[in-house]
Amino acid sequence: MPRTTSKSQKSVYQARREELGLSREKASELLETIQPERIERIESGKYTAYPGEVLTMAEKYHDPQLCNYYCAHECEIGKRYVPEVREKELPQIVLEMLASLNSVKGRQERLIEITADGRIEADEIKDFISIQNELEQISVTVETLQLWAEKKIANGEIDQEAYRAAIQRNS
Repeated sequence: MPRTTSKSQKSVYQARREELGLSREKASELLETIQPERIERIESGKYTAYPGEVLTMAEKYHDPQLCNYYCAHECEIGKRYVPEVREKELPQIVLEMLASLNSVKGRQERLIEITADGRIEADEIKDFISIQNELEQISVTVETLQLWAEKKIANGEIDQEAYRAAIQRNS
């Protein structure tokens, strides 16, 4: 029987592997390119996973959120530029998106006033940062929606080929 760790000590990689009922040996077989010893070191935090290893785990574990976690928490560039996206249900995502869009729509005129001259004056900085934060919330909500779709594709709930073809047609 595989050894387990208390939930508070588990990495996201270990938690997902255990959710799938996989030992490290079985996970290694599934992942094909990552040895059980390496999996243990990644899960324990002794080693940081390589981006390719995270991509493989995300694909084989059917959990695209592992990629966002890696970028937001482990990648030096991502820690600075990539916000963590949490998995949510579609109705909550849509309501958050609509709230964010309504908020920004109400601030549209102020954004035009601030940026029309190509400069941000000292008395405009506070409003500009506030609007920038609202726009960032829209960005995070879009990423949350994308994560939701990727999770549904990974679980076979959305046809991957049809989804990709629709994206191509809309590009």
